Amino acid sequence: MAEAHMGAQRRRLFGRVLAIGLGLALSACQTVVPRGPAPGPQRPTTTAPVAAQPRVDSAIPQDTERQRIALLVPLSGPNAAVGQSLANATQLAILDTKTDRIRITSYDTNRGAAVAVQQALADGNRLILGPLLAEDVRIAAPLAKRAGVPIIAFSNDVSVAGDGVYLLGYAPQQSIERVVRYAASKGIKDFAGLVPNGLYGERAATAMLRAVEATGGQVLALQTYDRQPGSLNGAILRLARNSPYRAVLIADSGAASALAVPLIRKNGGQAAQILGTDLWNTETSIAANPALAGAWYASVSNSLYRQYAQKYRARFGTAPFRLSSLAYDGVLLTVRIARDWRVGTPFPVGALADKGGFAGLDGAFRFGPDGVAERALEVQEIRGGASATVSPAPAGF
Repeated sequence: MAEAHMGAQRRRLFGRVLAIGLGLALSACQTVVPRGPAPGPQRPTTTAPVAAQPRVDSAIPQDTERQRIALLVPLSGPNAAVGQSLANATQLAILDTKTDRIRITSYDTNRGAAVAVQQALADGNRLILGPLLAEDVRIAAPLAKRAGVPIIAFSNDVSVAGDGVYLLGYAPQQSIERVVRYAASKGIKDFAGLVPNGLYGERAATAMLRAVEATGGQVLALQTYDRQPGSLNGAILRLARNSPYRAVLIADSGAASALAVPLIRKNGGQAAQILGTDLWNTETSIAANPALAGAWYASVSNSLYRQYAQKYRARFGTAPFRLSSLAYDGVLLTVRIARDWRVGTPFPVGALADKGGFAGLDGAFRFGPDGVAERALEVQEIRGGASATVSPAPAGF
């Protein structure tokens, strides 16, 4: 798998991170997630409602006191580990919030996104968290729309957002805008860019051009490359024709960027500031690569995520995938809204339009009119084998 503008005196969110434990607030009310002692690796349990006997339809109990929420993720196939991490995150969020207002059922999109969403709708779910992949969102969206059920997806492909689909994924355009604005604030005006061929690269290039123009700077060169041997080296040699540039954005993974930096240093970019995207934040060993020392990249904050990762590891016996925080925050968001959501009624989508936004593990966010989550991002610098925050994320919007 979206950034927030730094601005003085921005209005704080009503939702804010509490000082006690892992306290999170969503919108105007607080959803407290206590840290407490780390739980053991046992399987979490839930307590069934004790009011009336639940009605059974298609072998799925129909709760009279809890909202039914579907989680659509790959639970088999090549992406099963990521999907299981997302599912585990929803369990942890349920436990942390101690909520008895929602019930989450997981559906395997590897069996087919259409099959998964049809089963979820037949089971009476009123909200869908996921899918993870953009192609699955495209399949699920029209089926869910016909049933009047909104989707809060984990994809970072902004083209699938809107018309009942809300995107929690990290849109790379936002991180590019954030790091470019930070570079401009340090007096950098002349930029260059390296972007991979394909849709991601096209969007990254467009985001960079717009961001640099907005800051009054100029893009001296923008080169593309593919995964063929020598392609990256050729693109860097072409960049050298337009040196000296003050900064170069590498819109790729941290591993690919680390390969590019030595070539940049040898070919016209000896003193250029290296800029990266939020992709770098998903790589735990990126800061240990000496080639990237001094580089800047924008991403969501990791401060609360680190606490979450410790709790996750203690309960499930393994480290979470970085994307799993999306599922955790999706549950926090749902729990907050469920306080004013009567069981058996449609999900109140209007609550997602709160301009003040929400807060979660990944910091402040709000949904724009296009359904994409606008995020408050920080800028990090790689130094001394670690990533240090050099420009904190704004507290709100």
